[in-house]
Amino acid sequence: MVANFAQNRLELAAIELVRQMQADGEILNMVTFTNVLPACARMGLFRAGKEIHARAIRMGCFVDLFVSNALTDMYAKCGCLNLAQSTFSISLRDEVSYNILIVGYSNTTKCAESLSLFIEMGSMGLTRDVISYTGVFSACANLGAFKQGKEIHGLVVRKHLHMHTFIANSLLDFYTKCGRIDLAHKVFDEIPKKDTASWNTMILGYGMLGDLNIAIRLFEAMKEDGVEYDSVSYIAVLSACSHGRLVEKGKEYFKEMQARNIKPTKMHYACVVDLLGRAGLMEEAVEFIKGLPIKPDANIWGALLGACRIYGNIKLASWAAEHLFKLKPQHSGYYTILSNVYAEAGKWDEANRVRELMKSRGAKKNPGCSWVQINDQVHTFVAGEEIVSSGLWLAES
Repeated sequence: MVANFAQNRLELAAIELVRQMQADGEILNMVTFTNVLPACARMGLFRAGKEIHARAIRMGCFVDLFVSNALTDMYAKCGCLNLAQSTFSISLRDEVSYNILIVGYSNTTKCAESLSLFIEMGSMGLTRDVISYTGVFSACANLGAFKQGKEIHGLVVRKHLHMHTFIANSLLDFYTKCGRIDLAHKVFDEIPKKDTASWNTMILGYGMLGDLNIAIRLFEAMKEDGVEYDSVSYIAVLSACSHGRLVEKGKEYFKEMQARNIKPTKMHYACVVDLLGRAGLMEEAVEFIKGLPIKPDANIWGALLGACRIYGNIKLASWAAEHLFKLKPQHSGYYTILSNVYAEAGKWDEANRVRELMKSRGAKKNPGCSWVQINDQVHTFVAGEEIVSSGLWLAES
């Protein structure tokens, strides 16, 4: 029953059934753990997952490879990578074990760990698969580790995996984030079966790098190619229009999206606010927000605050920040932007007041984290700390 609930996306029912089994004195086994832990992972239920971990230890099941992998995955997906790493370190390991952490670390400030694990995986004689490569390319993209990523690209080509759509799409993301849209386009041209994500990545890439005409041409080409473009496609093209201040074109796409019965999300609304705000149409952006059928979220108010910073609109900046402070009182970035708006207008007392408010609410800036690539090594360091070498080097294995 636990497996049936978990596999049919009835996660809460699966977890509740396990609790009932415990209350009734029934013995949980490895099958129970390997089904209920993924349910906790999908729902992000850290506390429930930790309770089940404790039960697995008492039952002696945590030493099982499948149970330990499920535990590692649960902690990683709940954002507790320190506990995921601890579980990984004391357990039996296979390809799945490594992949969980490679993917888990790839979008964090510790993404250099993904590279280290990827290399260790090869030295252990384990087979790297699609998940391994997509995870490590994501890490390289976030690190800006162009040299390492390019070497891994070569390894993928030698293993004849470069045509796999997921790997190709991760390469597009990697080259785009490294500012090499030219190499991304070469990969894009070689993909035999481009999916929606392939097109979306290129549209976003060209839009962010300022090649707006190409971004829009790609969007139109995607439609002509018969690709099932989706809500993310419109986020990509709206973002491109926003960066290019192509207000009328952006409005056309927003209307077109609704005509195709694609319901706007909060992210689409944020893109429109950004589109109007970047173009200096502040009052129109305000009226758009007031007319929304949903309650604006932090992305929407953040887009308005960002525009206020560009144009020095103190009144609207204060209004947007007021909402942001209620939605995310611990987010230091919003306090910093508002303080800077006041400072740039010469209102130092107000700027200091916002800084003091930030301190009183315990909103702290995350320490800066940088990665420096020297020869074949990536060095990671946080502000105020000495450089720590990850000792990363690549060899074909």
